[in-house]
Amino acid sequence: MKIDLHAHSTVSDGTEPPADVVRAAADAGLDVVALTDHDSTAGWAPALAAARELGIGLVPGMEISCRSAQGISVHVLSYLHDPAHAGLLEEIGKARDARLTRAERMVELLAEDFPITWADVTAQTAHEATVGRPHIADALVAAGVVADRTEAFTSILTSHSRYYVTHYAPDPARAVELVKQAGGVAVFAHPVASSRGRVVGEEVFQHMIDAGLDGVEVDHRDNPEQGKAWLRQFAADHGLLMTGSSDYHGTGKPNLLGENVTAPAVLDRILEIGTGTPAYLPGSVPGSGAAGH
Repeated sequence: MKIDLHAHSTVSDGTEPPADVVRAAADAGLDVVALTDHDSTAGWAPALAAARELGIGLVPGMEISCRSAQGISVHVLSYLHDPAHAGLLEEIGKARDARLTRAERMVELLAEDFPITWADVTAQTAHEATVGRPHIADALVAAGVVADRTEAFTSILTSHSRYYVTHYAPDPARAVELVKQAGGVAVFAHPVASSRGRVVGEEVFQHMIDAGLDGVEVDHRDNPEQGKAWLRQFAADHGLLMTGSSDYHGTGKPNLLGENVTAPAVLDRILEIGTGTPAYLPGSVPGSGAAGH
């Protein structure tokens, strides 16, 4: 059984609508996929409709963009939380608003040196999606400034670039706390992905555990092998779940659905813990008899 618990649609920075992500997952031979758009659950309804049509399992989720006290980016995956939980909604709303203001300022700076406008960026953004750096990257690609998103992020849009602007993001422990209050399951996404930039130290992991962290995403292409070994030992020592996933973004990244997967027993545990919203699991897929169906 193939279970991929991390995928993005046009609701955030993926390139395919939610229903098409689910169809792509079915075409890739997955039995279960999680839709985890950044700071939004707007894709859940169309994804669920597609999952029912295709008979593939769907775990509703979200990826929360956070920042540690040291200024390091941290992402928390939330599964099966209540999408109407007031505290969580307020926090992600603040982050979304700040990210929009930040994107506008970055485009102003970029326009001083490159043929790019705010209209060019919004043209790359799906309806109701919050504009972020990936959409700015897509506008730079469309303008012929860079070849693809990867080149944009490793050059013009890097955090060391003069065009980079910071924005508000919740502390990761606070995000975990809110996910748990909303009945969700909190998993630290790609925790040791050093190729993306600085990674947090063990004290941040501990703060997140104290707040209720349920698991760590171990098998992810951006976690180096040495880091994966450390994560496995750390998870074993602290009783954390270990997940694997693709972090699929359609054509926005080279990541392929199902390139890393999660064990059925881990999915069963996620279904037992999560009480905020149900997963959709047809009878033939793992976990179909567990709580959360």
